[in-house]
Amino acid sequence: MVLKTKHWLALSLVPQVLLVKVLGNNPEWVETYYSEGIYPYISKFLRFLFGWAPFSVGDLFYTLLTFAALRYLYLHGKTIWQRPKRFLVDLGSVLAVAYFIFHLFWGMNYYRLPLEEKLGIGREYSVAELETFTQSLVDQSNHYQLLLTKDSTKAVQIPYSRPEIFNEVLSGFDSLATDYPGFTYERPSIKKSIYSLALTYMGYGGYLNPFTNEAQVNGIIPIVRYPTVSAHEIGHQVGYSSESDTNFIGFLTCSKVSDPYYKYAAYTHALGYCLSDLRKKDREKFDAVWKNLNPGVKKNYAEIRDFWKRYENPTEPVFKAMFNAYLKANNQEDGIQSYNKVVGLLVNYDKRYGF
Repeated sequence: MVLKTKHWLALSLVPQVLLVKVLGNNPEWVETYYSEGIYPYISKFLRFLFGWAPFSVGDLFYTLLTFAALRYLYLHGKTIWQRPKRFLVDLGSVLAVAYFIFHLFWGMNYYRLPLEEKLGIGREYSVAELETFTQSLVDQSNHYQLLLTKDSTKAVQIPYSRPEIFNEVLSGFDSLATDYPGFTYERPSIKKSIYSLALTYMGYGGYLNPFTNEAQVNGIIPIVRYPTVSAHEIGHQVGYSSESDTNFIGFLTCSKVSDPYYKYAAYTHALGYCLSDLRKKDREKFDAVWKNLNPGVKKNYAEIRDFWKRYENPTEPVFKAMFNAYLKANNQEDGIQSYNKVVGLLVNYDKRYGF
């Protein structure tokens, strides 16, 4: 009986994949009935269920899953090659259940309408527009750096604890939700990942656990990045899967917080992406803009760069390649490069609404 059930579960993976592809070709349907329909209730329930725990339930779940897989290999490793069909049925049944839960709990958001359509803006921009916008971000970053340090050569040190940053970022979402109700965030569930060191070696600032809807933030990244990374992961929780969309949400949310430390984190976060894009498109224009940036802001960028450099290792490109493949398999054509696509959102939002 159990074996027959596993067979049916394993076989269900094929129609599940086909159904997701059919639904994914109708983003308006996904937007209406899933992302703005049942998903908000599912995510709020999961955050109610797991958000109270002071530790990451999702990380614990992955730990137990890893031990279960190792136990299975220990008990059945010798028979896998003798009875490969049974192993494939076991594997297929597990994948089928995981695939179903993943898409029900969060994954269908990969197929919703793009954020620019929701905001009524475009993605295209000229080099001249990029240069002008980047210089405006330089001006804002310089302004807040000088306001906070009283010395253009000093790096900004955010004086808050990580739990305090989590709480203050929520006020940014409250402000954002007054203009865009789709960003309403209730029942907070944002935590420091148990595996922060592992995430650092893999090159990640955080992630959303799609099975528990917990926003996981790398607890050892430089504090100046903590506000925008936290808001980025909450952006995933409210239903935006695209990395460029949540990078934009991370900026916009922190820019709505009245505290100047969060505004500095927001503007330097956006500026980093725009400077990188301008350097690729026109090195001469980049050099001219970079020259106008306060030395203290440059020190913060050096702090971030040196942090990641300390943890460079041969496995990082492997994990990045795996994540790149994962994104492409989930309707993100640009893969890991989608993080940098935030520039189009930033430039066009500023053109229409202003920051």
